[in-house]
Amino acid sequence: MDIPLPSRSALKAQAKRLRQAVNAAGTPLTHAEALETVARQWGARDWNTLSARAQEAPQHGYAPGQRVTGRYLGHRFSGFVKAARLMPGGRHALTLRFDDAIDVVQSRQFSAWRKQVNCVVNGKGRSLRVTSNGQPHVVIHDAWSGE
Repeated sequence: MDIPLPSRSALKAQAKRLRQAVNAAGTPLTHAEALETVARQWGARDWNTLSARAQEAPQHGYAPGQRVTGRYLGHRFSGFVKAARLMPGGRHALTLRFDDAIDVVQSRQFSAWRKQVNCVVNGKGRSLRVTSNGQPHVVIHDAWSGE
């Protein structure tokens, strides 16, 4: 299955995250080197080739490593997409990894903490599954911003 090419701005953001991570590990990496590395990861000869193939407008979709915020069972979360798969009908099967664990039980008798969840969301970032009061299990904010 081919992974759709992200927008140019999303690719630049990927290069920025790569540069920050590598520099934090103690290996100097320039922004230009990070752009070239991202280009090779996407199968392009160089950044100019990849940049020409990428669209400027963001495409609707999720990618591993993408930062997201939203609500899970009514609790605010921030985290990242650990895994993503495009499904028929514009839906996305996602594995979300939260920065901080969420207690999903409302009882004072016990707790059930979640650090990672699997979900299926529509094009608006809302899960298809809902709670007994009709609220989506997952709502992802700014789903397509790539920020």
